[in-house]
Amino acid sequence: MKQILTIAGSDSGGGAGIQADIKSIHANGGFAISAITSVTAQNTCEVTSAFDLPIEIIEAQIDTVFADFEISAVKTGMLSNAEIVQAVAKKLGQYAPPNIVVDPVMISKSGFPLLQEPAIETIISSLIPLATILTPNVHEAQLLSNMTIQNVTEAKAAAKKIHQIGCHGVLIKGGHMEDETSVDVLFSENKFQFFESERINTKNTHGTGCTYSAAIATQLGLGKSLSSSIESAKDYITNAIRHSLEIGHGHGPTNHFYFL
Repeated sequence: MKQILTIAGSDSGGGAGIQADIKSIHANGGFAISAITSVTAQNTCEVTSAFDLPIEIIEAQIDTVFADFEISAVKTGMLSNAEIVQAVAKKLGQYAPPNIVVDPVMISKSGFPLLQEPAIETIISSLIPLATILTPNVHEAQLLSNMTIQNVTEAKAAAKKIHQIGCHGVLIKGGHMEDETSVDVLFSENKFQFFESERINTKNTHGTGCTYSAAIATQLGLGKSLSSSIESAKDYITNAIRHSLEIGHGHGPTNHFYFL
């Protein structure tokens, strides 16, 4: 079984972060391994607080994992400050896993900041150049590109600009765009590809970005091409949203095991 490492924060509500990643990885056929960067107090309505783990603990988790497991892919999520970003980038450079999916988590669905602003530059300079694929949502892509994104045309321009940072591919997720369908825009190998699905009318979308990027990482780890990995992951997240769960009083989670 392919072993997939997620390096991200913990969501006590279970719908996003490490918890979502682990479910997504297993649902997509991988074995989930984790290194926790931060612990959040969170539910479907809000994030009330967050605590960053010491750098030495984060590094120890990563070192211990690579000392024993054969990692086929790594997905990064919440890396809340510049020091954590630098430490994770250093370890990924040291171990050079074959596939790295960078999900540049910056803000929670409820508006709680999950990334300190100075860390954005560190992500750009240290982490993004290591990425097989970068998976920002529209808001994150706007910050990384310093451009406005409201539709696919603007997403194409932003993806091309972000790609110049040095990553292999950029996938701007279309969930927050104004188009009638949900279109994700991939720019890789100097060409565009588009992954379209129906726009599902539900408030239960907590953890969709985490779930999607973890699914992409797993599919890459299974040996699929980048395009095929995104296609499989897109189908998975669309169905997980379609069968989302009415849990809690806010934005409920997706259903990671909708097929059971």
